[in-house]
Amino acid sequence: MNYLGSKVLDESGGEKLLKDFVLGKWTVLYFYPKDNTPGCTTEAKEFTELLPEFEKLGVQVIGVSRDSPKSHRRFKEKHGLKVKLISDPNAELHKALGAWGKKKSYGREYEGVIRSTFILDPKGEIVWKKINVRAKGHAAKVLEEVKKLIGKDE
Repeated sequence: MNYLGSKVLDESGGEKLLKDFVLGKWTVLYFYPKDNTPGCTTEAKEFTELLPEFEKLGVQVIGVSRDSPKSHRRFKEKHGLKVKLISDPNAELHKALGAWGKKKSYGREYEGVIRSTFILDPKGEIVWKKINVRAKGHAAKVLEEVKKLIGKDE
């Protein structure tokens, strides 16, 4: 669980450890490549739309990318996003959780963000993960998993 000690930046640019955000709460931690790109915008809007459902279950939703806190603030403002966004500029947390690795685009291999989602229990332990997800419809699938995990299936 060394990922809990990863240094990240909150929306105001303050440095915190991941554990400061997640301990004591059920948390959906989703990693996405870049603010204001089509897939990432779709995913963030869907999580925002379902946020009241997550909150009813006592679950917080946090998006993570390498973008700056300033970029996150603009992204949230532009699209009316309600999810919390944190910055992992050096991809320390991405790498610790396996949301970073080899990717292929047009036959070219490179290292980058692998769109991934983790559900953490209040102790900060990963109880569910999905690596390499498709953005569209993903938030609803995560909500279903959360309901199963915390036994509040309607």
